[in-house]
Amino acid sequence: MPRRFLAALLLLGAAPAVAGLFDDDVARQRIVEQQQRIERLETQHRDTLARIGKTEDALNQRLLSLFNQIEALSAEINRLQGQLEVLQNGIATAEKRQKDFYVDLDTRLRRLEDAAAAATVAATAAEPAPPTDETKAYEAAQELRKTGNYKGAAAAFQKFLAAYPKSTLAAAAQYWIGESQYHLKDYKSAIASHQKLIAGYPDSPKVPDAKLNMASALLELGNIGASRKTLEEIVAKHPTSEAADKAKQRLAVLKP
Repeated sequence: MPRRFLAALLLLGAAPAVAGLFDDDVARQRIVEQQQRIERLETQHRDTLARIGKTEDALNQRLLSLFNQIEALSAEINRLQGQLEVLQNGIATAEKRQKDFYVDLDTRLRRLEDAAAAATVAATAAEPAPPTDETKAYEAAQELRKTGNYKGAAAAFQKFLAAYPKSTLAAAAQYWIGESQYHLKDYKSAIASHQKLIAGYPDSPKVPDAKLNMASALLELGNIGASRKTLEEIVAKHPTSEAADKAKQRLAVLKP
């Protein structure tokens, strides 16, 4: 055979082997690349797990810190609530003592005022007597009041008003009804009776005294603000009355 033909035959026989070698190199290269990729992914996975672990540790520490803060705040709130209860109790006790003091002082002032009024009445001349029947009925009611029978006195003055609604002593009788109810500790009825006097007999000289008695009844009911307001009204609307002087004395005690 010619040499060229033999060479061609040799090349044709070697071609499959060369092709096989080329395929094996590519496969190995791909395997190496896949192994490297797997190693990178494993490294990333380990790094991610490590970061997650660190994050969990940080979160746990943060949660523990927050828990401790919440516990401390709860303890502080409990302590402050305890102090608040003590303060509220102290305020309530102080208010009760103040009210008791005001009531006691008002009672003493009223006794002094009653004594002064009795002395004034005894020293002054009696008003002109109305008709005999009216005089007897009125004086009988007054006698009950002077002896301390306030329930009987209130009923007697009410009967007097029913019998003599136009009497010149009607306003005074209405006043003494409220006064008697006050002594019976029926403070709400006393206030209502004096309000009736003020509405029915606005020009009566008994109006300032009625308001003064109302202030005392309001104080007994624990309404210090309304009592103070009534006293201020006496001073403003009846400045020249004896009740105004007494109201000023009481206002000096009932300072806000």
